[in-house]
Amino acid sequence: MTHNKEIQTAINYIEINLCEALTLEEIADVVGFSKFYFHRMFQSEIGIPIYEYIRKRRLANAAQLLITTNIAIIEIAVNFRFESQEAFTRAFKSIYQLPPGRYRTAIKDLVIGGTKMNNKTAIKEWIMTGTAPEKYQVDIDKHVYNTGTKSATIKSVVEEFEVGEFGTIMQQFSAKSFLGKRVRFSGFVKTEEVDDWCGLWMRIDNALSVVLKLDNMQSRPIVGTTEWNHYACVLDVPQDAAILNIGVLLIGKGQVWLDNVSFQEVDLNVPTTELLPSEVFPDYPKNLSFEE
Repeated sequence: MTHNKEIQTAINYIEINLCEALTLEEIADVVGFSKFYFHRMFQSEIGIPIYEYIRKRRLANAAQLLITTNIAIIEIAVNFRFESQEAFTRAFKSIYQLPPGRYRTAIKDLVIGGTKMNNKTAIKEWIMTGTAPEKYQVDIDKHVYNTGTKSATIKSVVEEFEVGEFGTIMQQFSAKSFLGKRVRFSGFVKTEEVDDWCGLWMRIDNALSVVLKLDNMQSRPIVGTTEWNHYACVLDVPQDAAILNIGVLLIGKGQVWLDNVSFQEVDLNVPTTELLPSEVFPDYPKNLSFEE
């Protein structure tokens, strides 16, 4: 059994209350679970314990304040519930490799001092493709991220798009280690002004590149402007599968960020999300008289 709705409710609650004294009991109560069950469920779905997730989100928000404001470090530390500036510094340095003061100076110098970032930065191990890749810019974003220090982003760079034109970043790898298993590709996604839609996607091909399984979130698209949310694609890998493909796509205008990606085998009680014709196409033909 999966609890995507409850996980997202918890994540939203955490985000709103990052500066409050969050407790496991409080968050579990919001989604209606016992604290013990919720703790196991959150770690199983997200991949890290809930307190570690909260800590990383607080540090990520603190990093943003350091480079976008002149708020005192001690004030930022207290605001995000650290016991002291020393405790904040230790935690911050463990993620960002620099103490907060030096991080603030170094990043501001990079942004303000005229050093031009390379907008053509390749994302190691990821392929850029799509029906109109020339209409998109792909980067590593060091200023917008869910946790850690970076995220991947796709941004449209033109105003006009044909229907269905998209850009995507993706990876391909062998299916041999996952034959007969159920797998989940998941990650945190943030969007800005997505006019059409975007989403994670996973496709399973055989040796002749025939598509065996597909989920591109077309039945549950991400649109508009959204904060960091957790999404997943879950598919069963057939015995004749040869290649697994994973990625995030953006159709039309807008920008999408991807962070904290995970790919793993899951239990068979986790429902699949395979794209089914009934979820995309109507049950019957329409407007056969052309009068509508």
